[in-house]
Amino acid sequence: MHAFFATAAKGTEGAVRDELRMLRFRKVRADRGGVHFEGNIEDGYRACLELRTPMRVLLEMARFEAEDEASLYDGVRAVEWEEHASPKTELAVRASARSSNLTHTQYIAQKTKDAIVDRLRERFGQRPDVDLADPDILVSVHLAKNLATIYLDLAGSPLFMRGYRTEHHGAPLKETLAASMLYLVGWPRDRTDFVDPMCGSGTIAIEAALLADARAPGSLTQHPFGFERWASYSDERRAAYQRLRQLAEERYQQAKQSPRPSIVGFDIDSGAVEVARANAKRAGVHIRFDRRDVRDLVLYEPATIVTNPPYGERMTMSPEDWRKAVKALMAVPDARIGLLLGHPDMLDAIRARPEKVITLMNGDIECGFAMFDRRGR
Repeated sequence: MHAFFATAAKGTEGAVRDELRMLRFRKVRADRGGVHFEGNIEDGYRACLELRTPMRVLLEMARFEAEDEASLYDGVRAVEWEEHASPKTELAVRASARSSNLTHTQYIAQKTKDAIVDRLRERFGQRPDVDLADPDILVSVHLAKNLATIYLDLAGSPLFMRGYRTEHHGAPLKETLAASMLYLVGWPRDRTDFVDPMCGSGTIAIEAALLADARAPGSLTQHPFGFERWASYSDERRAAYQRLRQLAEERYQQAKQSPRPSIVGFDIDSGAVEVARANAKRAGVHIRFDRRDVRDLVLYEPATIVTNPPYGERMTMSPEDWRKAVKALMAVPDARIGLLLGHPDMLDAIRARPEKVITLMNGDIECGFAMFDRRGR
């Protein structure tokens, strides 16, 4: 059994926890910045393949007290790095620290790298190279109150890099954040129709379609996961991962044969609509994207609405336009609504009281994700 940590953007820890539990991962426990879970190495592979909400999936290699540079070096060097790395392996190290004696993250990363390299040189007579841009092995070291936790990044690249969004319009949000908002608002458990009335590049609607279709997001990526480049990725483990991919494909094909909720996206900008259509085509999902003003939104069936209104770099709405848009949204009967609001005045313009507001980070912009329950209204 191994310990894993699925990292989460600020505010999305609950969504990551819920997804891990829904997918029947074991010993799931939310924590600051992510969610712990346990399993065998194949569970780590499956997490990279199937999870939609976390940023990264990390394999815990060691945990030890590191009050100074010597104890950090000794603790890292004691890890059996030769299991996963060889002299041909190119590596990189990332570091974070809080409330610890060692605070300089670049120095922590350097000492960690030195310990790994020295261990491998002792075992093989050669040292691996460092590649910060595209490493075979990405090591993360986290220091908190002088406790060091050493991880290997199973995915290598961030999990939001699905591969379908080669075009964007304005400042699109990450795919993992879009998926997290769907879990936070409770879709598609109630199987209602889904609408994004200010869809931009279409990310939220596309993530909704992938979720409704049971499409494993990792199956879309064009690059190998980090673990596929490890020395420990034997023929046996490769076969195990291929079985996981086959099972995911079978679930997807089965879901395609079943009715799914309607998923649509609208935007007033015709350029955004074209970009959204192109992204959906690359993702292999069928979504209706049309040019329409949110103020003209009329829905006749129960629906879930999740949208990322224009703000900041995308702030194309005047305060008056936003008030009219809010009025149209809140007039929709029998709907659950989730709004990602990146400007304080945006919530003030909404007369209805939100059921809940969760602070989320959209890039470097702190946002409030306001959720409204208008069902039965």
